[in-house]
Amino acid sequence: MGKTLADDEGSSDPSSYSDRPGVPASTDPGRADPGPTDLGALVARLRAAGCVFAEEEADALAAASARPGRGAAWREAATVRRVAGEPLEHVLGEVAFAGARLSVGPGVFVPRTRTGLLVDRAVALLPDAGLLVDLCCGVGAVGAVTAARRVDARVVCADVDPAATVHAERNTASYGDRASVVTGDLYDALPPRLRGRVDVVAANAPYVPTGAIGDMPREAREHEPRHTLDGGDDGAALHRRIVAGAGEWLAPGGHLVIEASRAQASELASAMERAGLVARVVVDDEIGGTVVEGRLPSVLLPSGVKV
Repeated sequence: MGKTLADDEGSSDPSSYSDRPGVPASTDPGRADPGPTDLGALVARLRAAGCVFAEEEADALAAASARPGRGAAWREAATVRRVAGEPLEHVLGEVAFAGARLSVGPGVFVPRTRTGLLVDRAVALLPDAGLLVDLCCGVGAVGAVTAARRVDARVVCADVDPAATVHAERNTASYGDRASVVTGDLYDALPPRLRGRVDVVAANAPYVPTGAIGDMPREAREHEPRHTLDGGDDGAALHRRIVAGAGEWLAPGGHLVIEASRAQASELASAMERAGLVARVVVDDEIGGTVVEGRLPSVLLPSGVKV
């Protein structure tokens, strides 16, 4: 996976959590070419508004406006919203993420390109016919892509925000009984029958320190809910809660996989070790992704050696 509409702004800094995701490809089968003059004018308007990747955004808006029931009026209204600073993905109603096209909208967090690493690791660690819980799922990005890549897998997406789980339900609807969405606070949202049976818990919990929120781009600060960004004083408040509860829900040999900033990874790995997990840090420099994996030992010998 490569970068999309914006370059990585330094994944070692929690404030770079706001890196831009992708937008749906402009090669939509239903697309009608708006014409070079119209497209040039659209690019100029977006560039004047400060859109760094104005050409790509103009192409995406043109493609979206060519769909049935839309047209020039829709494109103008969408352009006005974008020029006013609304995230392009909210305007389009969708985002390209890890090979999938996902539903998003105003008032929800937009999946970032770097979270593709979290998906890759979750898929790789999931056993045959395994069960994955997408904790702090937002629009269900990790769960939906996992279900798409692993047709044998079952996924449960959980988030505290009903506005997000509406989109998660849309994004997982095509997977039928293999996918479900629940609303609630972390593990409290999960059905009790899943205790000790989850093969992978994947979490992209908020991890920006409270004091760094003001340094994030305007799009994130003003248009994504603060609770989807703010990880507390050190950015790790949710991480600690997720680690503390993981042992109760993971199956023997199961894995906890959490996205973090590069700067937070070492302490998160230590927290997992203190909780009895065998931890390691995985980094993808190409997309700026960092995750910390913790494995629950299958057996704990009398000597305390983890197996």
